[in-house]
Amino acid sequence: MKRNIYVDFTYLVVLAASFGAVITLGALVAPVIFNNSSLGMEIVLDRYNAGMMMAEIFRRFSYWLYGLAFYVLIYELYMYKLGQRDRYLFISASVIVFTSLMFSAVYSPKILAMQDLGREAIQSDTFVSIHKASEIDFKILAIALLVLFIRRLMLMKIN
Repeated sequence: MKRNIYVDFTYLVVLAASFGAVITLGALVAPVIFNNSSLGMEIVLDRYNAGMMMAEIFRRFSYWLYGLAFYVLIYELYMYKLGQRDRYLFISASVIVFTSLMFSAVYSPKILAMQDLGREAIQSDTFVSIHKASEIDFKILAIALLVLFIRRLMLMKIN
């Protein structure tokens, strides 16, 4: 069975774009939104409203993560069937599926629900713990995306 290079290329682009999005949101967007007072703007968001804005960004990004988890699962199962098996592929793909679903289906909804309860709820220890766990999850996702991208690139053969 001949593999389609366009499918492989698209997969690598999706992995790279996802890694770029995770880095952009975590390292660039969040610090700017939460430290908006240093930008010299007329309107300064307090921590609660900045959090509401960031939560909406992550809620929307969750749709991408659902698609990513599905795409990685389908592609890697197909490649497994073709015999392209590897410990690093399996581990990194599993981590991507797990962390994407945890962020989208668990952390984001819980954070949004607690924010809907008001300012007092986001100052609770529970909120801080969930938020910290979501940050760790996001960092693990970034590392797994990078590992899977590099490993897939190494295994790609042009026929």
